[in-house]
Amino acid sequence: MAIDIVTYLTDAVKKYRASDVFIITGREVSFRVNDLVMTRSELEESCIIKSEPDDGPVMPAKANELVEQIYELAKRDPTHYRETGDDDFSFAIKNVSRFRVNAFKQRGTYAAVVRVITFSLPDYQQLKIPEAVINLANESKGLVLVTGPAGSGKSTTLSCIVDKINKNYNKHIITLEDPVEYLHKHNKSIVSQREIHLDTENYVTALRASLRQSPDVILLGEMRDAETISVAMTAAETGHLILSTLHTIGAANTIDRIIDVFPSEQQHQIALQLSMVIKAVVSQQLVPSFDGRLVPAFEVMTVTPAIRNMIRENKVPQIEGVIYSSDTNEMISMDSSLYKLVKDGTIDRDVAMEFAVNPEMLGRRLGV
Repeated sequence: MAIDIVTYLTDAVKKYRASDVFIITGREVSFRVNDLVMTRSELEESCIIKSEPDDGPVMPAKANELVEQIYELAKRDPTHYRETGDDDFSFAIKNVSRFRVNAFKQRGTYAAVVRVITFSLPDYQQLKIPEAVINLANESKGLVLVTGPAGSGKSTTLSCIVDKINKNYNKHIITLEDPVEYLHKHNKSIVSQREIHLDTENYVTALRASLRQSPDVILLGEMRDAETISVAMTAAETGHLILSTLHTIGAANTIDRIIDVFPSEQQHQIALQLSMVIKAVVSQQLVPSFDGRLVPAFEVMTVTPAIRNMIRENKVPQIEGVIYSSDTNEMISMDSSLYKLVKDGTIDRDVAMEFAVNPEMLGRRLGV
């Protein structure tokens, strides 16, 4: 009997503790476990409780069937996907988990990567997110950015910040996501969650509309272009707390990326505006630990008057030095975070050197 998509997804969550499920023609359905992509057969070898044998490599008809089953579970019309070859959405299986899906076509066949998202928000302390990051929930206005490569946990970190606001403040929080990942229940705050393409046309339209919805906090899934960034900064100027992400590593790189998105004749004005609204930049990476798990390493830059001047005066590269030489909980360099993980016995020195911003200096601290 052929294995259906519900079985694959249930095993991913309850048996393998996978973060992603891959449905690609020519290979068995595969799972990302501790950052390693493995087939079901490979994972079954290490499981005490065995399941029925896999159906073998996914053929085009089977790929089409599994992706169609996902659309049925999500109660979503696949017409857009069939016509364009790309689609993003989320859905849930009762008593299993929520899932974020990117469905796409490759070599003319159906394919999908499914990200596992737990129903409940994880405890930020178990995830080892620093208090300095979670305490950004206490900001009342301005721009807070969480940055890092894809799959580094940016959405989870932002959701933990939103959760703290929700539990501690009477506010209206609006999240604009593509797609919605964690579901927030109303607590002290009201939480309105809007999914791009399902509830609204795009980020810019949703962000402009949100300013007329009496928000206190706006979570913007991603700042993708100059128009979105411009509206976000204006919203931060007018007394709202804006939380968002960028695919950059390091505060200085993040500031440069924002400014460089704009035409050269606008960059000075954008730098001035950014220097006034930016509150903090958090960068994170997931690094492999001794026990095979992935643990986060953080850089935290809380903006000071000196850093505001550096942004205004086009001295952004100097920000790295300020962070590196600081010794406070509100200013943590990536290499200091990696150093602490080594000293705690969580990661290997070679891993720390691989992910270091300044390997030479970190090497000296570690005695390498």
